[in-house]
Amino acid sequence: MGKIALRFKAGRRLYRSFAAAQRILAPPQASTDAVRCGPMRRPAHASGESPTLRDLLLLAVPALLLVIAAFALAWQFVRPAPPKKIVMSTGAAGGAYHYFGERYRDKLAQDGVEVELRPSSGAVENLLRLKTDDSVDVGFIQGGIANEPDSEDLATLGSMYLEPVWIFHRGSARLDRIAQLKGMNIATGLPGSGTQLFALQLLAANGVATHDPRLKPLGGMAAVDALKRGEVDALFVVGAPQAPVVDTLLHTAGVELLNFAQADGYVRHFPHLQKITLPHGAIDIHADRPPRDIQLLAATANLVVKADIHPAIVTLLLKHAREIHSPPGLLQAANAFPSADDHSLPMHVMARRFYDSGPPLLQRYLPFWLAVLIDRLFVMVLPLFAVVIPLSKVLPAIYNWRMRSRVYKWYGELKFLEAEIEDTPEADRTPDALAAFRARLDRIEHRAAHRKLPLAFANELYTLREHIALVRRRLTHLAETVTRP
Repeated sequence: MGKIALRFKAGRRLYRSFAAAQRILAPPQASTDAVRCGPMRRPAHASGESPTLRDLLLLAVPALLLVIAAFALAWQFVRPAPPKKIVMSTGAAGGAYHYFGERYRDKLAQDGVEVELRPSSGAVENLLRLKTDDSVDVGFIQGGIANEPDSEDLATLGSMYLEPVWIFHRGSARLDRIAQLKGMNIATGLPGSGTQLFALQLLAANGVATHDPRLKPLGGMAAVDALKRGEVDALFVVGAPQAPVVDTLLHTAGVELLNFAQADGYVRHFPHLQKITLPHGAIDIHADRPPRDIQLLAATANLVVKADIHPAIVTLLLKHAREIHSPPGLLQAANAFPSADDHSLPMHVMARRFYDSGPPLLQRYLPFWLAVLIDRLFVMVLPLFAVVIPLSKVLPAIYNWRMRSRVYKWYGELKFLEAEIEDTPEADRTPDALAAFRARLDRIEHRAAHRKLPLAFANELYTLREHIALVRRRLTHLAETVTRP
């Protein structure tokens, strides 16, 4: 191997020296010596033929395998596509959860995601579904219902809006304490709803037995109708002002709203509640409703998802949550929601990123499906820069080196032959010795002429033939000197 490498290096040096000598000494026309050495036959396979299949396989197959391996490795890190359909557990018809669920459904439909709404009795059933039903992906849950800050199966997307505890009652009396409801028929909400849970907690705190037969498990529009017909004297509702049930009762004559005069005390006993004020005349200035400031208690409505939900769905939900819940309302200022105030469950990592820096850059300017596709396939660009582009620069260089090395090999043989000729003492330069040198030179020329090379490297062979002619000229001159008397 050392001798081959030596010959290869010698061939490269000889090639450069011959090329320099040719540029300086060679006349523009072919010399008579070149003519005497025989016609310049076209080397076989040197004019327009492609490299051999072996050459292609030696270069293309390893490169192709490397590229395939790089893309296969990158594909392992490509996230799956987001689902085309999600299931949202909402609430009873006429409630705030159902109202906002319909808005989310319409918004996500614009981005090609179908939202199936599944009515429920309320927040408690929503939490149960998220815990036990694999088909449910997202649901509304009132603050205070769930308290699992280290949960591994659920995550919160934050607080979406305030859910006041509304207590409506018949008559014109101004009630400001829940204890004043004792002895009345009260609709406490549907079983499994957050309304019923809050109602029983607040009633128990005021000395009302939770098993009192006058507490009716009614909710939604059925409870509103029962109040209007006089079947119940008061009802509890937990929901946003936009909820059809709340909106209907706020504008119903003969129905009044209880004022929580002890709101500050309730907040101390129930940390998940907060005190808010419904200003005088906020409902209807002309009708002077309400006729005074009303103190209310409110929880937050939180959007909760399965912990393994697709990250793109999280950012899409929050993007539309900002559109739905950020406008100013009866009880909130502009841009107060959505917020990252819910600490009852762990915050989803994509939700935290959304609150810190907003939606992903691509989703701000591109359609959702296109942004997700680019984001998923971005990792596939890495093999392009790490493998394909470097190979596009290295392979041509290797290919050129392999083609030229075939010529350099014969330059090495030519260099050793020339050195032997020069090192042969003059006394030993007999006609037989010179004939042997000429025969070796003919073999070099014959093998070089039949070497397979693409057309782009044919000039290398022709240049070698010219350099062989220089050595042949030297042998002819020595032969003439030996035969001269």
